[in-house]
Order: sequence, then C-alpha cells, then structure tokens
Amino acid sequence: MASTAHTMALATQARRSYVEGLLEGLPGVVHAVDQGARLLLSQVADPATMMRRRDAVEDIKNSAGFWLQGAMSMLRGALHSGLVSASRPNDLPMAGGRQNFSLVDNETIEGEILSSRLALSVMDRASWEFTDLRSRMTMLEGREELDANDILRPHVLARIAITSWRTAGLSHEAWRTLQGVLHEEFAHFNEEAYHEANRLLIERGVLPEIDLRPFIRRSRNSAFVNTQSSQFASGPATGLSALAPAERASQSAAASEASGGALADDKSVGEETRMMTRAGGLGRGGTDHAEAVLGRLNRLIGRQLPDFARTSHGPASPALDAAITNAQQGIALRLTPEPSARHANAPVSTPAMLEELHQRKQALKAAASSPGERATIEVVALLFQSILTEERIPASVRVWFARLQMPVLRVAVSEPDFFATTDHPARRLIDRMGACVMGFDANSARLAGGAVEKEIKRVVQVVEAYPDTGRRVFQTVLTEFERFLEHYFKNENEASRKGVSLAQQVEQRETLAIQYTIELRKMLNEMPVQEGVREFLFHVWADVLAMTAVKSGLQSEEIKTMKRTAADLIWSASAKVSREERADVIRRLPPLLKILRDGMQSAGVSAAHQDEHIQRLNNSLAAAFTARTASIPKQRLEQLMERLETLEELLPDADDVEIDESLVLDLSGHESSELEVVAVGGSMPTPAMVAWARELQVGSWYTLDYRNRNDSVQLAWQGMRRQLSLFVSPQGRGILFQQQRLAAFLQAGLLVPVQDESLTVRATRSALAKLDVDPSRLLN
Repeated sequence: MASTAHTMALATQARRSYVEGLLEGLPGVVHAVDQGARLLLSQVADPATMMRRRDAVEDIKNSAGFWLQGAMSMLRGALHSGLVSASRPNDLPMAGGRQNFSLVDNETIEGEILSSRLALSVMDRASWEFTDLRSRMTMLEGREELDANDILRPHVLARIAITSWRTAGLSHEAWRTLQGVLHEEFAHFNEEAYHEANRLLIERGVLPEIDLRPFIRRSRNSAFVNTQSSQFASGPATGLSALAPAERASQSAAASEASGGALADDKSVGEETRMMTRAGGLGRGGTDHAEAVLGRLNRLIGRQLPDFARTSHGPASPALDAAITNAQQGIALRLTPEPSARHANAPVSTPAMLEELHQRKQALKAAASSPGERATIEVVALLFQSILTEERIPASVRVWFARLQMPVLRVAVSEPDFFATTDHPARRLIDRMGACVMGFDANSARLAGGAVEKEIKRVVQVVEAYPDTGRRVFQTVLTEFERFLEHYFKNENEASRKGVSLAQQVEQRETLAIQYTIELRKMLNEMPVQEGVREFLFHVWADVLAMTAVKSGLQSEEIKTMKRTAADLIWSASAKVSREERADVIRRLPPLLKILRDGMQSAGVSAAHQDEHIQRLNNSLAAAFTARTASIPKQRLEQLMERLETLEELLPDADDVEIDESLVLDLSGHESSELEVVAVGGSMPTPAMVAWARELQVGSWYTLDYRNRNDSVQLAWQGMRRQLSLFVSPQGRGILFQQQRLAAFLQAGLLVPVQDESLTVRATRSALAKLDVDPSRLLN
C-alpha cells in the first residue's frame, strides 16, 4: 500500500460500503421475514403452536415498520465510525414508552441468548467470507483484531436486530416462534454483504490471495442451501425469489418449534441452526447451489472470453488431442507404482502428483490452438488440484482420481454441458466415488487394496481405454459403479453383509404382511366374520403368515398350515346352530389354539399379548355358540379355502405396494444383537426432510448420534421405494431406519452428512476463488 492514510481510507470505504449494503437490503429481509411468518402460519401444527404463530404474524404486521426503522437508524449511526454502541437489547425503551423494570435482568439475559444464537447462525453460513474480510481489514488498519463493537462483527448486527425488535414492541416469544425464518434470512443477507465487501477490497488489490485453509469452518450444510452470488437485494425478491427463502425458512422454523427447546447450550444451538438451514435447501436446493456455483464460473470465464460458450466446444484440435493422449499415458506410467517395486503398495505422494500434473498442464497449454482450449485446460487443472488436496480422500485412491484428469479434460473440451450442468456423468462419477471413500481415514488400511479401491481402479482404466466415446463411457462406468456398490454391501463388505441380509428379511416380512392384509381384507369384505376375528386376522395373523413365508418359503408346508388355520378360525367363529357343529368346534379347538399360539410365538408376539388375543378370540367363539353371529354357507367356506390355498398368486405386486405408515408394524421387534432398529428420536420432519431422506445415496457417509454414541456410518442399503434404509459402522454396527424416522433424525441434526457439498462443487468453488484473484490465468 502507498501509505498508512491510503490503507485506512480503503478500510473506511469497505466498512462504509458494507453498511450501505445492509441499509439497502434490510427492507427486503424484513419483507421476507413477514412472508415466511405467513407461510409458517399455513402449516399444520398443534393448537398452542398455531396460536403463537398467529400472534407473531399479527405482531409483525403491526410492528415491522418500527422494527425496520429502528434497525436502519442504528446502522446509519455506524456509517462514519463503523462502531455500534455496546447497548444490550433492553437498554432502549419499548415502543410507547413502556418498560418493565422488574423483569429487566431476565429480559436482558434472554435477549443476549437470542442475539448469540443469531450471530452463531450467521457465522455458520458466512464464516469463510467473514474470515477473509477480517484478515483484509486488520491488515489495512494495522491491528491484530477487529474492535469488539465493529459493525463487521456478526454479533453486532445480531444485537442491532434484537434491540430494534424489542424497541418496536415485538416480544422475545415472537422471535423464538419465528427463529428459523429470522436465522435463515439474516445469515443469507450477511453472507452476501461480506462477499461484496471482499470483492471491493480484492478489486483494490488488498490481499487477493489468503491462505486460510486451516481456519475456515464452512457450514456443514452449504450443499443444501441455495446461494446468491451477484448483488444485494433491494426489495421483496431478496436475490432468491421472495417466496422461496420464506418457504424454506418457515420450514426451518417449524423444525425448530417441533424440536422443542427455547434455550440450549451453544453446541445444540449450532446443530439446530445447521439443520434449520439444511431444511431450507432440500428438494432442488443442493442442485441449485451447485448450479449457482457453475453459473458463477461460466460468468467469470465469459468476462475473460466473451465467445467461450459459443465457440470453444467441439472436438479437441489435433495437436491438443495428441498432447492429451501423450499426457494420459505419461501420467499412468509415472503415478502408478510398478508391481515389482520395493514399495509397490506405497501411494504416490500428493506433491508428486501435483507437480506431474502441473508440468503436463503447461505442455497441454502449449499445444492448445485457441483461448477456449487454454481456458478449459486451466479450469480442469484447478478442479483436480482441489480434488487431490482434499485431505479426506484416502491416499491409496488419490492416484486414481489424478488419472481421471486427462479423460475429463477431453470431455470438457468437446462437450459444452460439462461446465453448464451438475448432471454430466463425468461429474457424477467423481462425486459418487468421492462420497464412498471420504468417510474412511486418510490412510485407511481397510480401504487400501480392498474391493472399493479395486473397483475405482477398474473404472478409471475403463475410462482411459475408451478416449473417443465422450460421456458414454462415463455414464456406463457410473451405472456399473452403482451396481457394484449394491453387490459390495450385500455380499463382500464384512461390516454390512449380515446387516443387509437382516434388513432385507425385515423388508420382505413387512411387505408380505401388508400384502396379506390387503388380500385378506378383500376376501372377507362381504363375508359375515365376527369383528374380533377380522381384526385378529388383519393385525396379527397377516404378520404370522409373512414371518412364516420369510422363514420357510411361500410354498412350504408351514405356510399352508398357517393358511388352513386362518380358514379354521373363520369357520369356528361362524354361527353354530346344531349340536354336531358345536361338538366339532370343541373337538378342534385345542389344536387350533396351539397353532395360533405357535404362530404368534414365531412372529415375536409376547406371551402377555398372546393371552390377550386368545381371550378376544374365545369371546368371538362364545358368540358363535350362542348363535349371535351370522352363519357362513358351506359353499362360501369352500371358496374361501381355495383362495387361501392360492393366496400368493393373488398378492399385489410388491412394486405396487405403497407402504402406509399406519400399516407398518412396530419394527422394534426386529431388534437383535446384529441389527439396531431406530424406533424413537429426532423431531417432526417437514416434507422437505422426507424428500431429502428419499434422495440419500448408497455409499455416502454420515455422522450418527444415537444411544449416547457418535459414530461414522455409511449408507449400505435402501429398500423398496426407500421405505427402509440401513446404515453400518466400520465395526459392523447395523442401524435400520424407516423413512419417517430417518427424516426425523435428519431434521434434528442427529444424522449429519460427512460432506457439506459434493466433491466437484467444492472443487469448482476452489477454482473460482483462484480465478477471482487472477482471472488472467485463463488466458496464459
């Protein structure tokens, strides 16, 4: 910098620009909070919650203008000094001059807690932008840290929001009711303000490149949050559409209310905030985030090469094609240890890979025949530089990712949608392989030389072997990799094999029980069967039939016995008007009751519940003896027996069975030493969370907080229509979820993805950061 005065002027300009951006965008935030509150009111909840929401909506309607006016007044006070008074949220009088001095201490504490939560939410979303801005500002001002009351600090803006809220006459109860909405809007708003301030300083040459990797703590949920990259919002459409953030935030607020807690420690608040934001980005949220990153990349390239999108794609020039082929062969030779080498199993070091790839990049750029080809070479090189420095990718498989760079470059040069869409099979292949290995330790012995590494090696070699097939080879090996994962977890992985087998048995039993129930209901729809017998057949014996079919087979003698028992029970409970019929029932009753008990025992029904069921059946049989039930004609009984004999042929197709939660029996009965069934926990999931639960991919890693344990688990199996999902730990612990319970754990932050965004999206962001600093590298 030319002088101290100049650097101080730059710092003042940046801080003033930040505050002006807040002033410009704040009306849009208030509008979005109002919309989110109204949308929240439209969602189903218990009466007490609905009452709180109605009160909050009415309060916002009456006081939003005062809240906005108070916040903007306090922000304007920071335009010149950049500092905001350390006033606590209740140091200012309430609207209308009302104060309640007897509660001031409690109110102040509550305000501080809510303010801290909001600041935590902002930092969870914008920590990397704030860290960069703080580094640039402290360098300009020659200090070690920002002032405690600096307007740039998240807690200062949070204090302004809470103070002006209370000054406007709005209650802390209303804030807690709308907390998810408020956190979502302010976190997004502040992130964009930090981004614009950083952009201004970068344009002025202030620390264009900051090495902050050890200090960055990005939100774990950023893959699921829609982002805005261009400008502050000045009206209702706050970057995103006005309704979209409100809807996502209102769902987050619902999650917050469902999970209960008005007060929590900092750790639980952080987890709650992360899940609130994640709830807002589901459905297409993760895709939207990825496409927003790709959009920024394309705009940046377009500024340097205006004709890039129109002219740069097509088959690589002959010179570049030959250079890519040569580089691919050289990389395969240099980066793969020879089997005869003394340390054949030692992975190639990352610095060696990066140096090799850098040298190849220079040779490729020299062979390129157009600026578009050189730009593509640079971007792909930056993507793989980020991928190869990802510490969570085990060293033993990193080399195979490195060998994908040349095939990916060939596709990127020739296919325009590689930089335009997240659905390109080359991107999806890298993401899927990365998701499957990033949960292992960086030097995991379990992965090295194992089936997963061998499959990744095979996939890469197939891609290398077909250089002229473009996306088709990537799509083919992606499909093969998905099939491999299904086979691997079912048959090869020792940690998951037993659990998958048990989970499949659980699913088969539950599906058959529903199918048997459906068909029994059809059979007995118009038949005069006593209600107690009908309920027993639907709720108990259908499960017995299913369990017997799973254990013994659909055509076994055991299942035939259980079906005959059902027919005998129906006959025994029909009206018995003659002495001979009653004598026949008495004679057949003991063996019938024994089979009923044996069947319930095999299905896991406790002895106490067996007694209850038998008692109800005895009552039904007594009614038959007193002729209070209708008689079933002999012809109808014969038809019933015939249909029961061929029941399996009548069952609806398993693919057509919609597993209604009300029909699924309590899965806790399937609990064993080898399979844990999650029956409790989590919070009421929103529809967005349920949709997310259906989108989880086999092979991806998560952190699970369950039964006082915090384990890394991998999604190993998903059942029909993804109604059941099995996670396994590296030690072989199997945990089975139903879809609703899985969504509840995601909602509550008890199941958290290891990856906050996909590997290629993270790599694209990294490339963008480098290109933002030095766009000219695209042209060199």
